[in-house]
Amino acid sequence: METFRFEIEELTVPAAPQAPGWADFVAANGVRNTVEAEAYGTVDLELTADEVLPGWLNQRWEPKRLFVARTEGRIVGHGHYETLPEDSADHAWLAVGVLPEYRGRGIGTALADRLEAVAHSEGRSVQIVYAPSPDAPGERLPSPTGFGSVPLDNPEVRFLQRRGYLLEQVVRASRLPLPVDPVQLRRLGDLAALHAGPDYSVVQWIDRTPPVWLPDLAVLYSRMSTDAPSAGLAEPEQRWTPERVSQEEQKVAASPRTTLTSAVLHGPSGHLVGFTELEVPAELGRAVSQEDTLVLREHRGRRLGMLLKIANLELLTLERTGHPSVLTYNAEENRHMLTVNEAIGFAPMGYEGAWRRDAQ
Repeated sequence: METFRFEIEELTVPAAPQAPGWADFVAANGVRNTVEAEAYGTVDLELTADEVLPGWLNQRWEPKRLFVARTEGRIVGHGHYETLPEDSADHAWLAVGVLPEYRGRGIGTALADRLEAVAHSEGRSVQIVYAPSPDAPGERLPSPTGFGSVPLDNPEVRFLQRRGYLLEQVVRASRLPLPVDPVQLRRLGDLAALHAGPDYSVVQWIDRTPPVWLPDLAVLYSRMSTDAPSAGLAEPEQRWTPERVSQEEQKVAASPRTTLTSAVLHGPSGHLVGFTELEVPAELGRAVSQEDTLVLREHRGRRLGMLLKIANLELLTLERTGHPSVLTYNAEENRHMLTVNEAIGFAPMGYEGAWRRDAQ
């Protein structure tokens, strides 16, 4: 039998669309899109290379490396390595994907070996993987949080267990069909505003954050990394400053996507205490992505999460009506946010496992 041959190589991320390396970057992103579409049974999660490039160029705050598997000139697998800029950081986030027709030939193993070797060389002993797990019959592996499970016999589950990863959390992907009944939205928004009381109001902007709110948004982003449920992943705090917010927004401005932000202002203190973001693709036929949503712990219990989500969906209708759906991810144990989403009309579309490996 002829030996199947492939090579693992690291790609240089192109400096701009059509710059040197662009074709390989597009091909690697295509592998990611194919793998996600197979796992979730929809192309709604697809992102173009132009949309993801700004994130890859954000090396100062979120260092990343991109590896591919190539056979006979074709890119058939990708590996994504990400960590934090601090020398003392011990976490790394890894992702591997292989085109369906090329699985079972050692490509995924070779890519995982390479990513884990990079993590070891940089002293990143805590390695985290988020892996979609399509539903399947048979025995299930429960999350230690007590919420959610993944099919025990799924290939990605067996693969990660063999490599020493432990399931720490299950994440739900949800879809909201659009349009939502505006009367229902307004009813939910009015009830949330009534419950919140007069001390809270909503402020909104599109793309770049007004300078007056940059310090508050930096606090909210930092708290996003500590206040959101992370179970046994124990993901570290990410340090945000107004400078970082501004610089990242400047890079994202090169993307064809538009960011809609609604934030809740606490009148007595004059500070923002919660926010939510939607990322909107240029093409009306594509799904909108629900990004971060957070209400500071000390201001929870006032239905501010609902207030924010409704306000941003109404802003979406006002600015960019016609998109088919909104997609979002939530930890299964985050029952409060799931309850908010379900009341609005989000329904589950798939699940993924969050896995952790503590390397020696």
